Amino acid sequence: MKSSEVLDLFIKYQALLNGHFVYASGRHGNQFLQFARILQYPKIVEQLCGELSQYFKDLNIDLVTGPATGGIILAHEVAKHLKCRSAFLEKEPDGSMAMKRGFTLMKGWKVIVVEDIITTGGSVKKCIKHLNERGADVVGVGCIVNRNPGNVLFDVPFYPLSEIHLASWLPDECDLCKKGEPITEPDNILLF
Repeated sequence: MKSSEVLDLFIKYQALLNGHFVYASGRHGNQFLQFARILQYPKIVEQLCGELSQYFKDLNIDLVTGPATGGIILAHEVAKHLKCRSAFLEKEPDGSMAMKRGFTLMKGWKVIVVEDIITTGGSVKKCIKHLNERGADVVGVGCIVNRNPGNVLFDVPFYPLSEIHLASWLPDECDLCKKGEPITEPDNILLF
């Protein structure tokens, strides 16, 4: 699947939003990728995860993980394609990530981390740190969209299905703020 075909899905399912957004990083931008809108369509998610799993099919993966919430469904679906286990990691009060809820993780297991949208890679890096500390062999990272091409680095191979650069600005450099445009809440945009 070509990068442009993935982005076409975001457009088709109205998951590429326009407005004045504040990203998790605190930066502002005029577009927002709302992958949850695509998660409503299991066949599309199955297709995307099937494509993503191809990067890892020859690695004998033992466990596919992802950060809550963006990686939970994707980890499950990629694991289904790779015929292995899946699990997810949750944010701890100190901001780190941890695998809890009794998920099995054996030392030396080959593990991958998957995510829907990666901007800085911060959540994935926290997942990798936790998994490594527990003795896993993290062998790769995959995502549906890397929205910061060339700037996201991991210590393992990284495979995005698609890349798109969405412009972003510090709040005091944001032209939308200077024009008085109100902040857009992505969950409040009803398109249908």
